[in-house]
Amino acid sequence: MSNKSLDIIHDEHRALAAMLSGLRGLVASIEAGRLKPDFELMASMIEYIEMVPEKVHHPKEDSYLFARLRERSAEALPIIERLEAEHREGDARMATLRAALEAYRREGESGLAGFQGALKTYIEHEWQHMNTEEHLIFPLARKHLSAEDWAHIDAAFLANDNPWQGPAGKYAALFTRIVNTAPAPVGLGGG
Repeated sequence: MSNKSLDIIHDEHRALAAMLSGLRGLVASIEAGRLKPDFELMASMIEYIEMVPEKVHHPKEDSYLFARLRERSAEALPIIERLEAEHREGDARMATLRAALEAYRREGESGLAGFQGALKTYIEHEWQHMNTEEHLIFPLARKHLSAEDWAHIDAAFLANDNPWQGPAGKYAALFTRIVNTAPAPVGLGGG
Protein backbone atom coordinates (compact mmCIF):
# COMPACT_ATOMS: atom_id res chain seq x y z
CA MET A 1 0.00 0.00 0.00
CA SER A 2 1.46 3.33 -1.07
CA ASN A 3 0.69 6.34 1.05
CA LYS A 4 1.14 9.83 -0.34
CA SER A 5 2.62 11.19 2.88
CA LEU A 6 5.23 8.42 3.07
CA ASP A 7 6.15 9.09 -0.56
CA ILE A 8 6.55 12.79 0.27
CA ILE A 9 8.70 12.04 3.32
CA HIS A 10 10.85 9.69 1.22
CA ASP A 11 11.26 12.35 -1.50
CA GLU A 12 12.19 14.96 1.10
CA HIS A 13 14.75 12.56 2.57
CA ARG A 14 16.29 12.14 -0.88
CA ALA A 15 16.43 15.92 -1.39
CA LEU A 16 18.17 16.36 1.98
CA ALA A 17 20.56 13.52 1.17
CA ALA A 18 21.45 15.19 -2.14
CA MET A 19 22.21 18.51 -0.43
CA LEU A 20 24.30 16.79 2.26
CA SER A 21 26.15 14.76 -0.36
CA GLY A 22 26.83 17.92 -2.33
CA LEU A 23 28.21 19.70 0.72
CA ARG A 24 30.38 16.69 1.59
CA GLY A 25 31.68 16.56 -2.00
CA LEU A 26 32.45 20.27 -1.96
CA VAL A 27 34.47 19.92 1.25
CA ALA A 28 36.31 16.86 -0.13
CA SER A 29 37.26 18.87 -3.22
CA ILE A 30 38.56 21.69 -1.02
CA GLU A 31 40.61 19.23 1.03
CA ALA A 32 42.05 17.70 -2.16
CA GLY A 33 43.04 21.16 -3.41
CA ARG A 34 40.70 21.05 -6.41
CA LEU A 35 38.59 23.95 -5.10
CA LYS A 36 39.10 27.03 -2.97
CA PRO A 37 36.70 27.40 -0.04
CA ASP A 38 33.50 29.27 -0.89
CA PHE A 39 32.20 30.11 2.56
CA GLU A 40 29.08 31.87 1.26
CA LEU A 41 28.10 28.80 -0.75
CA MET A 42 28.69 26.45 2.19
CA ALA A 43 26.72 28.78 4.49
CA SER A 44 23.87 28.80 1.94
CA MET A 45 23.85 25.01 1.82
CA ILE A 46 23.72 24.83 5.61
CA GLU A 47 20.93 27.43 5.64
CA TYR A 48 18.93 25.30 3.20
CA ILE A 49 19.46 22.19 5.33
CA GLU A 50 18.33 24.13 8.38
CA MET A 51 15.33 25.90 6.90
CA VAL A 52 13.74 23.03 5.05
CA PRO A 53 14.24 19.74 6.94
CA GLU A 54 14.57 21.24 10.41
CA LYS A 55 11.77 23.83 10.15
CA VAL A 56 9.31 22.23 7.69
CA HIS A 57 9.88 18.48 7.37
CA HIS A 58 10.45 17.39 10.98
CA PRO A 59 7.53 19.33 12.53
CA LYS A 60 5.11 17.71 10.06
CA GLU A 61 6.40 14.25 10.88
CA ASP A 62 5.95 14.95 14.60
CA SER A 63 2.50 16.54 14.35
CA TYR A 64 0.88 14.13 11.92
CA LEU A 65 2.61 10.81 11.23
CA PHE A 66 4.15 10.28 14.66
CA ALA A 67 1.10 11.62 16.51
CA ARG A 68 -1.26 9.14 14.81
CA LEU A 69 1.15 6.23 15.05
CA ARG A 70 1.71 6.94 18.75
CA GLU A 71 -2.04 6.36 19.28
CA ARG A 72 -2.07 3.08 17.35
CA SER A 73 1.16 1.21 18.13
CA ALA A 74 2.85 0.64 21.47
CA GLU A 75 5.66 -1.02 19.53
CA ALA A 76 6.39 2.28 17.79
CA LEU A 77 6.52 4.39 20.97
CA PRO A 78 10.22 4.04 21.86
CA ILE A 79 11.21 4.66 18.24
CA ILE A 80 8.95 7.71 17.96
CA GLU A 81 10.26 9.10 21.24
CA ARG A 82 13.86 8.73 20.04
CA LEU A 83 13.08 10.37 16.68
CA GLU A 84 11.18 13.24 18.31
CA ALA A 85 14.12 13.82 20.68
CA GLU A 86 16.43 13.93 17.66
CA HIS A 87 14.10 16.48 16.02
CA ARG A 88 14.27 18.64 19.17
CA GLU A 89 18.08 18.50 19.01
CA GLY A 90 18.06 19.78 15.43
CA ASP A 91 18.66 23.43 16.31
CA ALA A 92 21.64 22.56 18.50
CA ARG A 93 23.12 20.29 15.83
CA MET A 94 22.73 23.03 13.23
CA ALA A 95 24.36 25.55 15.57
CA THR A 96 27.35 23.20 15.94
CA LEU A 97 27.67 22.91 12.17
CA ARG A 98 27.37 26.70 11.65
CA ALA A 99 29.94 27.35 14.42
CA ALA A 100 32.37 24.89 12.81
CA LEU A 101 31.98 26.65 9.45
CA GLU A 102 32.55 30.04 11.10
CA ALA A 103 35.67 28.71 12.84
CA TYR A 104 36.92 27.42 9.48
CA ARG A 105 36.27 30.84 7.92
CA ARG A 106 38.23 32.56 10.73
CA GLU A 107 41.09 30.07 11.01
CA GLY A 108 41.55 29.34 7.34
CA GLU A 109 43.04 26.02 6.29
CA SER A 110 43.68 24.93 9.88
CA GLY A 111 39.92 25.04 10.53
CA LEU A 112 39.03 22.66 7.72
CA ALA A 113 39.44 19.48 9.80
CA GLY A 114 37.08 20.78 12.50
CA PHE A 115 34.44 21.65 9.92
CA GLN A 116 34.86 18.28 8.20
CA GLY A 117 34.41 16.52 11.54
CA ALA A 118 31.26 18.47 12.38
CA LEU A 119 29.85 17.85 8.91
CA LYS A 120 30.66 14.12 9.08
CA THR A 121 28.92 13.85 12.46
CA TYR A 122 25.86 15.72 11.17
CA ILE A 123 25.60 13.62 8.00
CA GLU A 124 26.00 10.33 9.85
CA HIS A 125 23.28 11.35 12.29
CA GLU A 126 20.91 12.37 9.49
CA TRP A 127 21.46 9.10 7.59
CA GLN A 128 20.77 7.08 10.72
CA HIS A 129 17.69 9.18 11.46
CA MET A 130 16.24 8.87 7.95
CA ASN A 131 16.95 5.14 7.85
CA THR A 132 15.18 4.66 11.19
CA GLU A 133 12.13 6.45 9.85
CA GLU A 134 12.05 4.58 6.55
CA HIS A 135 12.96 1.10 7.82
CA LEU A 136 11.23 1.06 11.21
CA ILE A 137 8.49 3.74 11.27
CA PHE A 138 7.19 3.34 7.71
CA PRO A 139 6.45 -0.40 8.09
CA LEU A 140 4.79 0.16 11.48
CA ALA A 141 2.71 2.97 10.04
CA ARG A 142 1.60 0.81 7.10
CA LYS A 143 0.69 -1.97 9.53
CA HIS A 144 -1.14 0.01 12.22
CA LEU A 145 -2.69 3.13 10.68
CA SER A 146 -6.24 3.12 9.37
CA ALA A 147 -7.53 4.59 6.12
CA GLU A 148 -8.92 7.48 8.18
CA ASP A 149 -5.49 8.04 9.75
CA TRP A 150 -3.86 8.09 6.33
CA ALA A 151 -6.46 10.53 4.98
CA HIS A 152 -5.66 12.92 7.86
CA ILE A 153 -1.88 12.55 7.47
CA ASP A 154 -1.93 12.77 3.66
CA ALA A 155 -4.09 15.90 3.79
CA ALA A 156 -1.56 17.58 6.06
CA PHE A 157 1.39 16.65 3.86
CA LEU A 158 -0.41 17.62 0.65
CA ALA A 159 -1.84 20.89 2.05
CA ASN A 160 1.39 22.69 1.37
CA ASP A 161 1.91 21.82 -2.30
CA ASN A 162 5.66 21.96 -2.06
CA PRO A 163 7.07 22.91 1.33
CA TRP A 164 10.51 22.96 -0.27
CA GLN A 165 9.46 26.13 -2.11
CA GLY A 166 9.04 27.97 1.19
CA PRO A 167 7.21 31.23 1.79
CA ALA A 168 7.21 33.30 -1.38
CA GLY A 169 9.55 30.77 -3.00
CA LYS A 170 12.37 31.59 -0.54
CA TYR A 171 13.69 28.01 -0.27
CA ALA A 172 13.42 27.42 -4.00
CA ALA A 173 15.37 30.64 -4.63
CA LEU A 174 18.03 29.54 -2.14
CA PHE A 175 18.24 26.11 -3.81
CA THR A 176 18.59 27.75 -7.25
CA ARG A 177 21.36 30.03 -5.93
CA ILE A 178 23.20 26.99 -4.53
CA VAL A 179 22.91 25.01 -7.76
CA ASN A 180 24.04 27.99 -9.85
CA THR A 181 27.01 28.73 -7.56
CA ALA A 182 28.27 25.27 -6.69
CA PRO A 183 30.78 23.75 -9.10
CA ALA A 184 30.08 20.45 -10.87
CA PRO A 185 29.24 17.77 -9.92
CA VAL A 186 27.38 19.51 -7.07
CA GLY A 187 25.89 22.26 -9.19
CA LEU A 188 26.21 24.21 -12.40
CA GLY A 189 28.62 26.94 -11.31
CA GLY A 190 32.24 27.29 -12.24
CA GLY A 191 34.98 25.81 -10.10
